[in-house]
Amino acid sequence: MSLYLSLNLNILKSILLKLFFFFFITSQIQSQELLPFVENYSKSNYQGDNQIWNVVQGKDNAMYFANNHYLLRYDGVIWEKYTLPNKTIIRSIMIEGDKIYSGSYKEFGYWYRKEGKMHYVSITKNLRLFDEKDNEEIWKIFKFNGSIYFQSFNDVFIYNGKQIRKIRFPFLISYCFVVDKNLYVASVEKGVFKMNDSRIANPKGWDALKNCVVHAMEKYQNKTYIFSQKKGIFIVENGILKPWNNPLNETLKSATINVAKFIKNNKLVIGTGNRGVFIYDFKTDTHKNIDRNNVLMNNSILSIGLDKENDLWLGLDNGIAHVEVNSPISIFYDNSGILGSVYSVATTSKGYLIASNHGVFEFDSGKFKMMPNTQGQAWNITKTDNKYIIGHNDGTFCYENGSLVKTNNVSGGWNFSKSSINNTCFQSTYSGILLYEDISKLTEYKKVEDISKPIKYVAQNKKNEIFAADNYRGLYRVLYDDDFKTKKVENITQQSNIENDFGVKIFEFRNEILFLINNAWYTYNSITNKLEEDELFNTNFKNIADVVAIDENHFMVLQNGILYHIYASGNKFVWNIIQEKYYKGRLINDNLRIFKTQNHYLLNLDDGFISLQLKYLNNQNTNVKIEAFNEGVLLPKDSKIKYNTELKINVISGIYGASKPNLFYKINSSKDFMPISDGLILLNNLSSGYHSVAIYKHDGANYDKVCNFDFKVAQPWYFSVWMILLYLLLVSAILFLYYKWNKLRYIQKLKLQAEELKHQREILEMELKAENELNIQEYEKHILELELQTKSSEVAGKSLSIAKQSEMIENIQNILESEKDFNKLKSEIKKAIKINEVNKHEWETFETNLNQIHNEFIISLSKKFPNLTPKDIKLCIYLKMNLSSKEIAPLMNISFRGVELHRYRLRKKLNLTQEENLSKFLLNI
Repeated sequence: MSLYLSLNLNILKSILLKLFFFFFITSQIQSQELLPFVENYSKSNYQGDNQIWNVVQGKDNAMYFANNHYLLRYDGVIWEKYTLPNKTIIRSIMIEGDKIYSGSYKEFGYWYRKEGKMHYVSITKNLRLFDEKDNEEIWKIFKFNGSIYFQSFNDVFIYNGKQIRKIRFPFLISYCFVVDKNLYVASVEKGVFKMNDSRIANPKGWDALKNCVVHAMEKYQNKTYIFSQKKGIFIVENGILKPWNNPLNETLKSATINVAKFIKNNKLVIGTGNRGVFIYDFKTDTHKNIDRNNVLMNNSILSIGLDKENDLWLGLDNGIAHVEVNSPISIFYDNSGILGSVYSVATTSKGYLIASNHGVFEFDSGKFKMMPNTQGQAWNITKTDNKYIIGHNDGTFCYENGSLVKTNNVSGGWNFSKSSINNTCFQSTYSGILLYEDISKLTEYKKVEDISKPIKYVAQNKKNEIFAADNYRGLYRVLYDDDFKTKKVENITQQSNIENDFGVKIFEFRNEILFLINNAWYTYNSITNKLEEDELFNTNFKNIADVVAIDENHFMVLQNGILYHIYASGNKFVWNIIQEKYYKGRLINDNLRIFKTQNHYLLNLDDGFISLQLKYLNNQNTNVKIEAFNEGVLLPKDSKIKYNTELKINVISGIYGASKPNLFYKINSSKDFMPISDGLILLNNLSSGYHSVAIYKHDGANYDKVCNFDFKVAQPWYFSVWMILLYLLLVSAILFLYYKWNKLRYIQKLKLQAEELKHQREILEMELKAENELNIQEYEKHILELELQTKSSEVAGKSLSIAKQSEMIENIQNILESEKDFNKLKSEIKKAIKINEVNKHEWETFETNLNQIHNEFIISLSKKFPNLTPKDIKLCIYLKMNLSSKEIAPLMNISFRGVELHRYRLRKKLNLTQEENLSKFLLNI
């Protein structure tokens, strides 16, 4: 009993906690309808001051802002800021042609853009237009009757392009307004005046505007709307002034109107001082309030501007907001975080039904409330007839006519799909597949046997056959009989030898089932029982990470992180990019779900959802221009930049809203297309030479070239002409020094060689001298020996000759002494002489020996003087032996005179001059 009471108490506590949580959530969540997409820009973006007093779009499509001490310029890529020469606060700006007129403290003029920079020209410089005692500021600039009006709180200055005319008012004014070619002046206390040249008058019946600050006057549908700061909106119709009869007017009285403007599509935009901006739709008689509670940075709106896309630019008390009021995309924001991540959303007759990770929520009459007992993860909402089937972590719920009923307790109803061949429906869950034969009886279902695992997607286009994708990996083909009994389960990714089969997605297109596996598309071939690549989809849809069906002709793909809405016409596909800024970092991976409602479809985000027009065509703007900067200088095409400097290329489309093109670039005909992030291309470390950057628009299927920028990178400074000349000079100097050094070394080497040669020569000379001396000594010795031999020969010859002569004389004497007979004496003397003649051969022997002794001399003499006779050679030998003519005469058997005559002839043959000594000449041969 005690255990039973304890269990009941725990159950009661649980119910009370759930009820408390439910009522807490219901009380906390306030409604927030779909709003235009808003981009906020803070001071950290534009690096300026707080207040934005005026917003205009220039002829160059750039947005200009009066931001206290700065003129801001934003072209969609970069922010620029400029200050006036006198550093005063800029209160107002206006566009006229290429000029941007600005008004400030006791100063007005215009700006123009040149070479990528804004330049200011003062109109009031050196003109005494302002009284010294007045603190005049130009709060508004407008054009009227061909002249430009600069309005302060006391004066109006009329500028016709040449001259300035000043009109002083007798009262303090707030603003001037041009309505129906009439100029109205709103005073602070005395009401609104109509101005005719310099004359002013109060229109009749406008007394309600006295002591009322008017901030705007505009005409709409033949009615003049007057927007006062604290008394709300007045309407002038048929000359009668009356308050605007609309419930919103009471709200605006307390909100403090600062600015108002009528825009396209019958809408009125009202900027307030403490409630943000109100956008009123005359067609539906409804309004939307955008303030800090949803997306604005603050609630004080100081100015409103329009761009050529008819989207709003709000100047805030602290920052700037771009509101895409004419975008085909609307967004629901949940800044509170109570709703959580939205996994599915559907429209109902009263509002929206939302499945999130916190539970199931209903939007009704401007408020959200959590449905009872739905806390936890809700996965999917599918509408069939008038029923909404909700897959939940705790089971399946059915929402119909405002009531919610739980139909089963099977956990994790991921997806609910209908067969394309009959009325059978399938639900993929954590534990397998549920089959419903009758959708009107959701409590009656069957579980498909033999496949008890987490199944994410189920599809059928053939009887008794379904395909099921595992939540993790694998694709299964399940066959069953007419009684829904499972006959066979096949893992067809394994059968098809597909290794990477993680996260298989099933996509039904025109009664055909396609499978997206690892970025490739497959279909099932029932003949081979294997998956085959689908040519049509693989050709048209590459690098697809996810795919979601909208209807039979529309679907959405996620390619490289960007969503594309696809319209199928036959076998052709029209791509429409959905800009990444609407969902960047907010998509729930592998859980994209779309709910179609009339001409819109809803897409879930992790902090809300977005609504997109089904027939929206994003005709991307191709009027793209390039501004390239190098070291802060704007470059024309075909310019040259310094080496190793950064090139910044701003790719400017002039589009800020939904039609902004999806741009890529290629450099130097490279193969890869590089995405352009925020319109800026930064190029560094470029090689010297010519380069070309081509810009392409990408619609998901095709890349279309829209513009290009050609430039040249200069040679590095160390390869410039002057540096090359310097290098040549340095090289020349080095070569010259090297030449000089080599020459010096060569000279030193020559000197060393000369000294060495000299030393060697000295040594050689010494050796030669010693050798010569030795040779001379040997030669002299040899000469002496020859002379000795010669002398010996001569002595021997003379001795022989003397001996012979003596012997002959002695014989003759003996004969003379012994013989007395004269005849016998005569005979004996003749006999002795004959004997002497018989020894003549001995004389010849003597001459032969003499020739042998002087053989070398004879050979050398014969070579040099081949015309010498043997008698001449014999004379040369005797002269070489240093014999006198007297001594030579008997040896040659000639007279002394004959010897002298022979010597004379010999000198001529030897070509000797008179001064040369014949004997010395012969000694040197």
